[in-house]
Amino acid sequence: MRALSYIPAWVKNKYLLTIAGFLVWMLFFDDRDVFSTYFRQRTEENNLLQSKVYFEKQIRETREELDQLKLNTATIEKYAREKYLMKRDNEDLFLMTAQ
Repeated sequence: MRALSYIPAWVKNKYLLTIAGFLVWMLFFDDRDVFSTYFRQRTEENNLLQSKVYFEKQIRETREELDQLKLNTATIEKYAREKYLMKRDNEDLFLMTAQ
């Protein structure tokens, strides 16, 4: 009992101990603790930035393709043949696939 007499009263306060225990739990042991949440968010942010770059590139390519389709009728025919496998009435279409 003598050892407890050297501890200041404010350290033995039950409210302070409860708050300190809660903070330690939330900072280190909880599923959403500060450190793992920070690194998870950084990883997710990097993934989202990579996705943003990819989709911006896809949008740019699609816009260029759309501009070509609007300006050139030969491009429209080429697009229809390649994407939708369309053909003229007097032709036969053979599909070659790589396996």
